[in-house]
Amino acid sequence: MKLIRTVVAAVVLGLFAVPLCSAELNCHGPSNVEDFHYKWRMRGGLSWVAGLIFPTSGVGELKTTFPTAEHHSIDSELLITATDRSGFYVYQTQMDEAGQNTLMTYHGYAWKNKSRKEQTVFDYIKRIAHIHKETPDKKWDKTEPLPPEQLRDVLSAIYYLRQNATTIRTPFTTMIYSDGKSYPVVIRTIEHRTFQMQGATLNAIGFEIVDAPGGKKWPGGVKVWVSDDARRIPFRIEINESMASLQLDLQSVESCAFMQASK
Repeated sequence: MKLIRTVVAAVVLGLFAVPLCSAELNCHGPSNVEDFHYKWRMRGGLSWVAGLIFPTSGVGELKTTFPTAEHHSIDSELLITATDRSGFYVYQTQMDEAGQNTLMTYHGYAWKNKSRKEQTVFDYIKRIAHIHKETPDKKWDKTEPLPPEQLRDVLSAIYYLRQNATTIRTPFTTMIYSDGKSYPVVIRTIEHRTFQMQGATLNAIGFEIVDAPGGKKWPGGVKVWVSDDARRIPFRIEINESMASLQLDLQSVESCAFMQASK
């Protein structure tokens, strides 16, 4: 599978030894590529329990490739690796050119002798989701009917927030697709924050995605703070799990194409 080969090749080449320096905030690099580098740590009252099984810190990379004349989708990947390179966790998504519909979602992890992969491809014509799951011991495929609501995964939801940061004023309900299931969630604004980078104080708009009351309970959550300017740079991303949360803090901007690609 191309997605898996890409992740494995990146780990082998050691692309994640990112210097933890102040973020370069000027947009440069290819006009259709974004590349943000982070450091991460595990947070939460029970993080020490999770730390008995999984790593508790490391580096991350959020890379998005926008459409070109030859490539007609938005492809985004968040790759989170351990400090000792003992494993990784990866989210991937593919969206249409406008960033409105999620075409494919993938997530996987490998920590020491544990691993899991799951990919879902959405067929909007037949209204079917094609799901492939894989562990070291088992592989299986199935199909599920698509719900009538618009679906987003973690990455396409973050992209949506960046697209609409200035127009989201009141909470609203949408659907998040995770682990082969769709969950009703609420998207709402949270406190604005400032981040110190390159000796400057930068304003950021905050959002969170939480479980919607009264429906199927989503065992997750997301918070993100994006720069209060046209670049919408994600300074901080928090991904919540049942026992702890991962906090990713921006370290460097290798390429910043959101502003150009969104025109």
